[in-house]
Amino acid sequence: MPRLFTGLEIPPDVVQALALLRGGLPGARWVDPENYHLTLRFIGDVDDAIAREIMFMLGRVKRGGPFELHMEGLRSFGGRKPRAVIASVASSQPLLEVQAEHERLMQRIGLEPEGRKFTPHVTLARLRESSSRDVADYLALRGLFRTASFRVERFVLYSSRASVGGGPYVVEAEYPLG
Repeated sequence: MPRLFTGLEIPPDVVQALALLRGGLPGARWVDPENYHLTLRFIGDVDDAIAREIMFMLGRVKRGGPFELHMEGLRSFGGRKPRAVIASVASSQPLLEVQAEHERLMQRIGLEPEGRKFTPHVTLARLRESSSRDVADYLALRGLFRTASFRVERFVLYSSRASVGGGPYVVEAEYPLG
């Protein structure tokens, strides 16, 4: 039973820039750079028949064509008890349209709607033992992080094994935009 999600790959130069942000935050479990991605739609554990249907349906996504994205700042998720440090992805209309199409298709297949608002990001670290103060200090030093724009020409269907901290992620199928 594969655990699936759709996402965007992060180009090597941006991965390298993000990897340079690792360290300096006590209690953080840093995501391996080869696992950096932007999740479009978490699907979860499905049987092989549903996985095949998902692969077929994703081939029907025809939103626009390639588009540009960039990272714009660091922040944390979790409020007073931070649970992750993320690189924010500047929102764009083409990104929102592709994500919304994924959501519609997954609901058409019969999956429950995603309960959380889409917040485009790349997870850099998961936090368990990091204090709010340590996270605030880390973000104060690095929070203005920004990358050059990069071109997004496809999205992918990833699989993963249930694990602590995610990964490794495997590209099961790729779909060109437009």
